[in-house]
Amino acid sequence: MQAQVIEGDGVRLRPYRDTDVADITAGCDDPLTQRFLPALPSPYTEATARWWVDEAAPAVWADGGMAYAVADPDSDRLLGAVGIDRLVPMRRQAEIGYWTAPWARGRGVATAAVRALTGHAFATGLVRLELFTHGENAASQRVALAAGYRHEGVRRAASPQRGGGRCDSIAWVRLADDPPGPAPRLLPDLPPDGLTDGVVALRPTGPDDVDLMYRLHTRPEVVANRVPPETPTRPEVERRCRMAASNWLVGTVADLVVVDVATGEAGGGLALRYDEPLIRQAMLGASMLPEWRGRGLLTRGVRLMVDWAFDTAGVARLWAGCRPENVAPQRVLEEAGFRREGIQRGRLPGPDGTRVDSVLYALLPTDRPDPPGRP
Repeated sequence: MQAQVIEGDGVRLRPYRDTDVADITAGCDDPLTQRFLPALPSPYTEATARWWVDEAAPAVWADGGMAYAVADPDSDRLLGAVGIDRLVPMRRQAEIGYWTAPWARGRGVATAAVRALTGHAFATGLVRLELFTHGENAASQRVALAAGYRHEGVRRAASPQRGGGRCDSIAWVRLADDPPGPAPRLLPDLPPDGLTDGVVALRPTGPDDVDLMYRLHTRPEVVANRVPPETPTRPEVERRCRMAASNWLVGTVADLVVVDVATGEAGGGLALRYDEPLIRQAMLGASMLPEWRGRGLLTRGVRLMVDWAFDTAGVARLWAGCRPENVAPQRVLEEAGFRREGIQRGRLPGPDGTRVDSVLYALLPTDRPDPPGRP
């Protein structure tokens, strides 16, 4: 296959040149690039970059793949790289990969490059492209979605980690006949400043929230509603916080932190799990530290999330459940407009192999105490 220049939206895909060596070295030796591309040599030297330009990239082309420098169309400076390899000719399938230099991040460079090369690959006969991201690389996952790649699942322990061990890879796929434009998302982003009513604010959970989430999710009353009802380890909570952005992007769960606007302190957590997308139903989970209770903060947070779920995320029905003896969350749900629908007998696994009941609450958009648009 012969390289040809491909013009994209604000980027140019072209063959590598000797003048790219310094920028390739700087881009591939960057800590973030090194973290999420563990196969790269460390440190990444100019000798390695020259080998890539002179030998490795031409070998990709010789094997039927594509290896492009992503360049600024005005200055011709290298902004990153994009390529296609691992071809399966009988399936007309291949894998696409990319990286962006530190000086070019946040400008849509990777998205433009992936879109341009994807279109070119389909025009040359491929019908299926796979893209794999590290589970904690939310920025790369946003590129995949923006370029029209849809979440297909997780390949367990598919990628070796730098320093030893293996980690999961998240699989994204685009077909030649997929609709144009970004891939649809079940859970949209919050507004840039989160959600607030002036008293409480909701923001996405992240890696800095481990202490809070560990305190919340090791509370006995919270553990009792876990499935199974076992206290999580700190590494498990750390992983949940690190993966929160990814889980949101793939549409599994929106994890949020409840913040007291007056103090800026966080003391609660909310989770919206889209458990039945076909019928637009989602499950709500909520918890709060004991010292925060009795001030109405969690109820305010639930109302904020409810409005976002119905008015922005397109949810048609929300439900929540808790053990019958757990009265406090039932009060919160009722204050937010949820209606008790009954008891689900033996729904939850209890200790020592027992089963426990769950009280079922549900909320429709018209059940809200003050739904938007009501006079």
